[in-house]
Amino acid sequence: MRKTFFLAAGLLFSVSAQSQILDAIKSTVKSQTGIDLNNPKKNTTSTTTSTSTQSSTSSSVNLNNLTSTQISSGLKEALNLGVTEGVKKLGVTDGFLKNEAVKILMPEKLRVIDTKLRAFGLGSLADQGVKLLNRAAEDAVTESAPIFTKAITSMTITDAKNILLGGDNAATNYLQGKTQSQLFTAFQPKVKASLGKVGADKVWTNLISKYNTLTGQAVSTDLNEYVTNETINGVFKMVAEKESGIRNNSVMRTTSILQKVFGAQDGK
Repeated sequence: MRKTFFLAAGLLFSVSAQSQILDAIKSTVKSQTGIDLNNPKKNTTSTTTSTSTQSSTSSSVNLNNLTSTQISSGLKEALNLGVTEGVKKLGVTDGFLKNEAVKILMPEKLRVIDTKLRAFGLGSLADQGVKLLNRAAEDAVTESAPIFTKAITSMTITDAKNILLGGDNAATNYLQGKTQSQLFTAFQPKVKASLGKVGADKVWTNLISKYNTLTGQAVSTDLNEYVTNETINGVFKMVAEKESGIRNNSVMRTTSILQKVFGAQDGK
């Protein structure tokens, strides 16, 4: 009987001691970290849910405050700014040539010419050929602004919200996809005139002729088509750069419509 009594007492003491030790551990954790081990998830879950709900509501409210017309106007204004600034930067001496992002290189299928001419000590002729391709683009692009502006003005954005909430270059990519062929048709005559104006056509005729004579081959390329595409792509790269800046930097939103529209997309 006495053994049973002492055994029960020992168990009770052990349980009591463990409980006291556990309480001490919980108290220490709470004082050191602020975490209540008796209820560790309640506050975190509540805060997360509340924040998530608030963020979702804010994003929805911001977009619902905009009309499709406002979104379309904001996107078009961003594209117009990109075109205007892009053309201004590219349409000067070395605007293409000294800008590695848009510099026009020798056509890919003719790059073997560059290697061969340099091997024969005619590197200066190859350099002159590339330089004049860029000079032609710099000359032609100054007349391209109205073409791009017309394309932007006539653009119908039926999925305006999707474009607004798209990637950094969503509007630029949309515009390029919709207008590339029309822009090429309108722009090609201007490039052709510029190739003649800066003398690129004659230099390239001489360059290819020398290569064919030295190698016994007969290569040719449509420089007009090549430079037209590269010039258009160069402008679109500048437009994309501007669009990305407006989307990600509020300082670049210099008008009320840009601030309103792209301010809304900040919460996407």
